[in-house]
Amino acid sequence: MFSQNPEDLIRPLVARLNPYVYGEQPKIKGLIKLNTNENPDPPSPVVLAAIKAAVDGRLRLYPNPTAEGLREKLAKLHGCEVANIIVGNGSDELLALAVRAFVEPRPNTGVWLRNAELSRATVQYFNPSYSLYPVLADIHGAAKNPLELNGDFALPSAGELKRGRVWDFQAALTLITTPNAPSGRGYPTEELKAICERQRGVVLLDEAYVDFAGENAMKLALEFSHVLVARTFSKAYSLCFQRVGYLVGNPQMIAALNKIRDSYNVNGLGQVGAEATLTDLKFYKENFKKIVETRDQVSRELTGLGFYVLPSQTNFILARPPGIAAELWLEKLREKKILVRWFKSPELKDYLRITIGTPEEMASLVKAARAIIKG
Repeated sequence: MFSQNPEDLIRPLVARLNPYVYGEQPKIKGLIKLNTNENPDPPSPVVLAAIKAAVDGRLRLYPNPTAEGLREKLAKLHGCEVANIIVGNGSDELLALAVRAFVEPRPNTGVWLRNAELSRATVQYFNPSYSLYPVLADIHGAAKNPLELNGDFALPSAGELKRGRVWDFQAALTLITTPNAPSGRGYPTEELKAICERQRGVVLLDEAYVDFAGENAMKLALEFSHVLVARTFSKAYSLCFQRVGYLVGNPQMIAALNKIRDSYNVNGLGQVGAEATLTDLKFYKENFKKIVETRDQVSRELTGLGFYVLPSQTNFILARPPGIAAELWLEKLREKKILVRWFKSPELKDYLRITIGTPEEMASLVKAARAIIKG
């Protein structure tokens, strides 16, 4: 019987891909999970009640294909039109759609591209930032133009960028995580605006963690026709399980993304949960305040133990531990049933990324760190 070799059936581009690496999902009971930046608290009681009430005969029906009810509420929240908003299966889907809609794949002919052709085929992003960005570029067959952050992970100034070797290059799509992940650093809106003014391609500001920050750049999506702002209900609003995100931008840009999104791309219970979230923002603002207070307290305590903790505007911190290598700290904390995140890239290998959990969980972290240092 004829049987084809599977390796011959897979596109070479896919065969070469290095996939996105997810944070570990622990299978050991009792671990304190501080590695995937989830909110330590459940959604508001209003949201839980709305989702439970929707588990009825509606489950046999397709959800609203454009998440219209949610878009109407989001438009009211952000002072824009419904046409300015697209909702996705998490913001990750929308990042992928942006690459597909605005970036040309590089031809695989081996022909050297001219600058104009190369710019249309390039995804640009700061390094380090969200590690999904280069993966999305590779999946699409696009060129990549990583731009190095300053040594302390701060955003280069407009002058520094202008003098840089690569910044005058105009990419089809520039992705900026703001506040930054994995460093946690916040970026002033004026600095982001200066970058947007220099770019002629699409600039997507990924504000996944902005609810824990002192300011946001949403106004830039409504001021510039080439700027998009991404938000998610996962991190701050405790709806990771439901996968709901959205983009705000120029209606023509949003219409282009709508052309290529999957049909019924946002599940109905996710839409119900996100809509209910917007009716109980007071609850969440109190939750954000509590997480920020815990973040600042644990940052001070770890600093007192000899950690170098970067200033954070997110629900996590990036910290360089004292004494021994960060990778060894990862293992020693795990032995004490605390799971944090370590990255092996040169820029990050000396650091641990630590999600802000409950006050009790963070007290356990500090206690474990003190014991490791003492030991």
